Amino acid sequence: MAAAVIILRPLRRGAAWVGKRLLPEAGGVRRGWWRQAQVFGKLTLFGRGLALSAVSYLGYEAYNSISHSAVVHASVKVEEIIEQADYLYGSGETKQLYQLLTQHKNSEDVEILWRLARASRDLAQLSSTSAEEKKQLVYEALEYAKKALEKNESSFAVHKWYAICISDVGDYEGIKTKIANAYVIKEHFQKAIELNPKDATSIHLMGIWCYSFAEMPWYQSKIAAMLFATPPTSTYEEALSYFHKAEEADPNFYSKNLLLLGKTYLKLNNKKMALLWLTKTRDYPAHTEEDKQVQKEAVELLNSI
Repeated sequence: MAAAVIILRPLRRGAAWVGKRLLPEAGGVRRGWWRQAQVFGKLTLFGRGLALSAVSYLGYEAYNSISHSAVVHASVKVEEIIEQADYLYGSGETKQLYQLLTQHKNSEDVEILWRLARASRDLAQLSSTSAEEKKQLVYEALEYAKKALEKNESSFAVHKWYAICISDVGDYEGIKTKIANAYVIKEHFQKAIELNPKDATSIHLMGIWCYSFAEMPWYQSKIAAMLFATPPTSTYEEALSYFHKAEEADPNFYSKNLLLLGKTYLKLNNKKMALLWLTKTRDYPAHTEEDKQVQKEAVELLNSI
C-alpha cells in the first residue's frame, strides 16, 4: 500500500456470478412500478357529454393499458441490460461492459448508473488506457455515481462506488483536496456497511481507509492539521478489525484482504500472525494479474521476516 491517503486499487470482480471468486454487489432497492395516472375529467349526465366522456374514459383505459405494457417492457429491458452487464463484469470483459452500459448513460435507473460508474472506473484502471483517457474516465465515473446517489440513497452499492470515485478524483486534485474528501469517503463507506453489513468489499475498503491514515506520512499529517481542527486519523488496530470483519463476511474473498491482514500485523509487530496471513496470501490461487502482484508482494515480505 502506498503511503498516500485513501488510495483505492482495482477491486475483485463482483456481481451476479456463482463462485467464491466473485463478490456479490446487488445494487440496493430497485425502483417500483411507475404509479399510474388517475382518471381525468368528470362524467357529465347530459346526452352528448356523457357519450364523449365515455369515449374519453375508454380511450384512457386503452392508453393506460398501453402505458402499463410499456412500463413492463422497460422493466424487462433494464433487467436484461443488468444481466448482460453482470455477466461481462464477472468475465472480466471491461471494455465490452463499458461499451454496453454507455449506450444507456442517460438512463434514470440506479442499477445501471452505479454499474456504469464502476465500469468507467475499471476501464480507467487498465494498463492499456492512456493517462488522458484515464483522467476523463475517472471524472466520468464520479458523475455517474453522483447521479445514482441523487436517485437513490438507500443503495449500498451506490454509496460504495461514490466513495471510491471521490477517492480516485482526489489523485488529480492534490493532497489538500484528497484529505478534505476523507470525511466524505469514510461517511459513504460506513453508510454502505450500514445498508449491507455482509458486503465484504465495503468493509475491506473501510479497512484501507483506516490503514491509509494510520501510516500517513508526517508531511500529510501536517497538511491535515492545517486543514482541520481535528484531522481524520485512524490506527492499525482499527484497520485490522475491518480486515478481519471482511474475512468473516466472506472468507478468502480477495487476495489483497489477506495481504493487508499480514501487513497490518507486521505494523503491529506481531510476526507470528503476519506469517500466517502472508502464507495464506502466497498460497491463494492467482486468477488475475492483481492476484499475481499480491502474491509477489507476500513472498517478498515473507522473505524479509
